[in-house]
Amino acid sequence: MKKESPLDIKALAQGAKTASRVLALAPSSRKDRALQRIAEALEQRVPEIVAQNRQDMAAGREKGLSEALLDRLLLAEERVKGMADGVRELASFPDPIGEIVGGRRTREGLELEQRRVPLGVVAVIYEARPNVTVDAAALCVKTGNSIILRGGGDAFLSNQVLSEIVAEAVYAAELPKECIGFVASKDRAVLGDLLGLTESVDLVIPRGGEKLKQFLVEKAKVPVIYAAGGNCHVYVDAGADLDQAVKIAVNAKVDRPGVCNSAETLLVHSSVAQDFLPLVVDELRANGVKLYVDEETKAVLRVEQVEQVESAQEVHYATEFLALEMAVGVVGSLEEAVQHITRYGTGHSEAIVTQDLEASRTFVDAVDAAAVYVNASTRFTDGAVYGLGAEIGISTQKLHARGPMGVRELTSTKYVVKGRGHVR
Repeated sequence: MKKESPLDIKALAQGAKTASRVLALAPSSRKDRALQRIAEALEQRVPEIVAQNRQDMAAGREKGLSEALLDRLLLAEERVKGMADGVRELASFPDPIGEIVGGRRTREGLELEQRRVPLGVVAVIYEARPNVTVDAAALCVKTGNSIILRGGGDAFLSNQVLSEIVAEAVYAAELPKECIGFVASKDRAVLGDLLGLTESVDLVIPRGGEKLKQFLVEKAKVPVIYAAGGNCHVYVDAGADLDQAVKIAVNAKVDRPGVCNSAETLLVHSSVAQDFLPLVVDELRANGVKLYVDEETKAVLRVEQVEQVESAQEVHYATEFLALEMAVGVVGSLEEAVQHITRYGTGHSEAIVTQDLEASRTFVDAVDAAAVYVNASTRFTDGAVYGLGAEIGISTQKLHARGPMGVRELTSTKYVVKGRGHVR
């Protein structure tokens, strides 16, 4: 096995910091030109990208990755072209930098303006989705931020070629190549070093599961916005349209089970359990979903259905499966559903299916999550779907940004204060 070359992570971060000062002053036209060049380069180099991704896919299959995780890892030609389209769309968005978001005149006659400014250097730590390399880098170029990309080992070759393409395109647009940094190492010690670089890294955004989040909680000295963990729920209320509920529950689980906005638990009100559960279990099982159900669910299923499911344990309700697996539970009330979500949810996306207006209002007000849905699948939590363009992650915390993080969430503000010889 070829020995990994040593990586000077401190020099990489310092280069990104220096480049960020240049990028922060770049005109919108130059940043948008860089985005257009990124899109063109992606399309021109599809065969190279697909070839590198094919090696990652082969290694993933040999490692035994689930089909859902392999789907997250895959970069087929149409997905690469979709990434290019997303970068072009982002180029068409207004530049947030310099936008005046507030202002007033003080009683002393000072003129205050609050303007959007870049964050500086953003480190993004992510797992098996190589499209994040392009989405995150493009967003940072648009917002005048340098980026340090640290992808998961399963997508190493895909991430490496994509980061090279982006950096070369940025340089061709007369922006500093160092504003796109790639951590070319799988060594977790290097990641630990990165998390301590408070002088050169301004923000860390992790995209991954709870293990990654816990690692950062323990190691990070740099500020972190957590975009990790999607233990999402669909709650079917007493007032639900059951046909609608079946479609929503199946879509939320089956459409792309390996992504963070897929539903992991289905909660059903006891008053509709007998009519609803046999229907939805048939649909979920027909789509290959492995089910872990409580005793109340078993009690309303047909004999042959009971033989197709497993008994749910507490660990199942606490698990983000990211696979064709789902926990199912019966609750006696809306309040009990909210309590369950409060206990096991990760603050990502939660849905209620109901025709009862008061129930929907109570659910929306009581559930603490970045996105709360009424009669819609959790699969819609996405920056592009929300009209934000690409996203760098979906924040599950409350400070600075929450939900899909687009261009505005990658900015800070500063006050510009104008006087006429004022002294205090």
